[in-house]
Amino acid sequence: MLMYSAGLRVGEVVRLRVEDIDVERKLIRIRGGKGRKDRYTMLSEVALGMLNKYMQKFKPQKWLFTGAKPGRHITTRTVQAIFEQACEKANIGKEASVHSLRHSFATHLLESGVDLRYIQELLGHKSSKTTEIYTHVSNKDILRTKSPLDRLFENKEEGGLKR
Repeated sequence: MLMYSAGLRVGEVVRLRVEDIDVERKLIRIRGGKGRKDRYTMLSEVALGMLNKYMQKFKPQKWLFTGAKPGRHITTRTVQAIFEQACEKANIGKEASVHSLRHSFATHLLESGVDLRYIQELLGHKSSKTTEIYTHVSNKDILRTKSPLDRLFENKEEGGLKR
């Protein structure tokens, strides 16, 4: 849930510390993401609610998601295994990976009208070209898009001209 809601890489989510969750500002601090870059991304209200329940139950100290070994964080392989089990339980037949959550985050933001530059910042990309890879154009957007020719003729009809 946290990965999808914030567009996190698996390597970023496993290294989250309790102090990286900024409840007041509804932000998540990503330390040393890809390219050793720090950034902030959004903290969803729904994810925050689940995180609060999680923290009350498990009381993490340093790492938000503690691993099997004392003092260590969860491994990326463990996250992948959890994701695969969840897909099986949900009877998801499509090929998917934890990285699909990041793609979906970007695509769904784009579909809801968020500017590509904001998405680029949230994902931590240097180049907008990298962000564009994540935001493949959906069929829904293609169907909503009007041809410039159709728009031209709509405007002429309003002025009294017929086709």
